[in-house]
Amino acid sequence: MVSKLLDACAPKPQKPARKPPSKRAAAPAAPPTPRRDARPGLAPAPGRWLTAQYPLPLKPGLLVAQHMNYWLYVPKRVPDTVAQHGWPLVVMLHGCHQSAAQFAEGTRMNRLAEDKGYALLYPQQLASAQAQRCWRWYDRSTQQGGGETAQLAALVGKVCEDHAIDRRRIYACGLSAGAGMAAVLALNHPELIAAVALHSGPVFGAGHSPVGALQVMRHGAPTQADAAILGVLQRRSTQDPPAANGPMPPMPPMPAILIQGEDDRVVHPVNQRQLARQWLQLNGLADGPATRVTVKAAGRGGSRNAHEVHDYLVRRKLVLRVARIAGLGHAWSGGDPELKFNAKAGPNASRMVLDFFGKHRR
Repeated sequence: MVSKLLDACAPKPQKPARKPPSKRAAAPAAPPTPRRDARPGLAPAPGRWLTAQYPLPLKPGLLVAQHMNYWLYVPKRVPDTVAQHGWPLVVMLHGCHQSAAQFAEGTRMNRLAEDKGYALLYPQQLASAQAQRCWRWYDRSTQQGGGETAQLAALVGKVCEDHAIDRRRIYACGLSAGAGMAAVLALNHPELIAAVALHSGPVFGAGHSPVGALQVMRHGAPTQADAAILGVLQRRSTQDPPAANGPMPPMPPMPAILIQGEDDRVVHPVNQRQLARQWLQLNGLADGPATRVTVKAAGRGGSRNAHEVHDYLVRRKLVLRVARIAGLGHAWSGGDPELKFNAKAGPNASRMVLDFFGKHRR
């Protein structure tokens, strides 16, 4: 459980050292602060952009402890609900070949979070852990709650200790490998995460090696997808045994929004179909037609791609939203096209994500 993880996280985050690091403990280069966009009509986000480091457990064979860099955006405007309950928090997990700041800048999420009243946490994968800064969503121990899953859960707990966070409203969002990691975090910690947003994400529970991960991204994992969710449910029942002579406690619902480009050549759209089936199983829903389907035509001048939104409801409560976007490749929909892995044409994925999160709390 996450409470056990938090007990081991007493050290406070350290600010980057000002003096030159020693040769044995070279500090990682910090990514730039998101730029102030000078283009007409795009005002910079006025809130605080905080940077810190989180100490990671010392690995066997290493003489120097490692730290995970992370950035936190806190809006300037404080709504009344935040003053009463704390900030809702979105954990933003970048994709491969991205930094935390590039992900913030490309999605333009800080500016939108200022309007919507969300704090945003941007952890950054260590290049020493994965050369392309990919979160290792495919690692078996990580999928079962160890490794980077435990590190991220503990980091979220530390941020909650240091800042006024509404623990009922903590969400996970990611792109590509970050989406895979967001799914792993949420499935292992439903007592922590209230809902997830997976943009161009791989199906959960398969891969187990870098080569295997590539296979999943290209072809999905039809024979492993159902078994992976069944394993999650079984582990959960073991962690939360029933009371004497009582029924098995139900798995907490895990609402999700799945966003996928139909022209994605990096993470094939078959992954979204299999993810949708997994999330229906997870939430006790039949694998059938959506409760409602909304079809949107393309916008004028290429401002928006045509797309379909499939909503699955339980007693009028939206549990799963599946957005399929025509003409979109492996990129954040409606992002900053000046940065890699972002597409200018809408729909605006950042707005879709925060609108969905606004419907859910733990």
